[in-house]
Amino acid sequence: MAAAGTGLNTHIWNNNIRSVMLLIAYPFLIMAMAWAVAYVIGLTQFGGGERVLVTGGTTNAQSFAANIIAEFWPAILSAVAIWFMIAWLFHTKLVRRLSHSHPVTRNDEPELYNLLENLCIAKGMPMPRLEIIETHARNAFASGIDEKSFSVTVTRGLLNSLQKDEVEAVLAHELTHIENRDVRLLIVCIIFTGMIGFAAQLAWSNARYSMFMPRNSNNRSNGGALLLMTSVALILWIGYMATLFMRFALSRRREYMADAGAVDKTKNPDAMMRALLRIAGRERIPGTTDDIAMMCIENSKPFFGLFATHPPIDERIKAISQVTGTPIPEIKGVPVGEERSFKDPQAKKNPWLIRERGMRKHTP
Repeated sequence: MAAAGTGLNTHIWNNNIRSVMLLIAYPFLIMAMAWAVAYVIGLTQFGGGERVLVTGGTTNAQSFAANIIAEFWPAILSAVAIWFMIAWLFHTKLVRRLSHSHPVTRNDEPELYNLLENLCIAKGMPMPRLEIIETHARNAFASGIDEKSFSVTVTRGLLNSLQKDEVEAVLAHELTHIENRDVRLLIVCIIFTGMIGFAAQLAWSNARYSMFMPRNSNNRSNGGALLLMTSVALILWIGYMATLFMRFALSRRREYMADAGAVDKTKNPDAMMRALLRIAGRERIPGTTDDIAMMCIENSKPFFGLFATHPPIDERIKAISQVTGTPIPEIKGVPVGEERSFKDPQAKKNPWLIRERGMRKHTP
């Protein structure tokens, strides 16, 4: 993985450039969508031809849309900036709420905390916050936009199912995402994708309302309103899908780089491969969104990988094996047992963990 490690600086620089490009591209995309919406409104008023104005001259749907953008572009960009600033400032609370995680300290999880701290000290990195999701799923992710907000989140299922060196490899993988500024790039994508997705859902809700609104002599424009709202919703959904495909493309290569960074930090490719083998097929965190799943160390997707945010886990393992010359380990992929995995010092205060251990104890 030494050769892969030499490309990390280039990867970091490229991520920073992409972040800037996305910050520039998304407002233009939103302006283009606003123009398309105004054009549809113009078509409902002027049809495909031109109309003579009372003040002189003519106008059509295209010029109507151009005039709307020329007049309201400051308001549109201001709304985008306000949304972005709110999401930028409060993304930590948002991620915590969506993932159902809770922060932990050295007193809560001394062994896990020390593992992360030692990795940070070895690389000269500031210590990110450490959080845990109380779920059987085996997964982890990093989030944040700067040193004050960076955090590493792991699931209880991962801690109870992986060996110590495997957990260390997972932590090193997530630290590499922070080091490479992958997390900042993803947060920028999530903020703008969420904004467009929210607008698309709002427009579709209004379209459905217009669809089922009773028609009468006082409401003859119901059909026109339905056509307008449906067209607007379609434009917004097209824009939303465009941002999704941009986001998927940005996500895939970063996992290979993070795997390489984890091996470089731990000098233990076997542990990274074993960790991926134990995580495979057990990564889905219940009750979370696709935005959270995209940030995780693994996020398998059906439908021939068309909407995959991560490369197949067997390809990642194969890449580690080929580059490092380490044979792919053979494991059954079952939990390693409580005596060899992390234990929660606060188990007596944690009803979820008591139930989970009780079920495991009585499982044949």
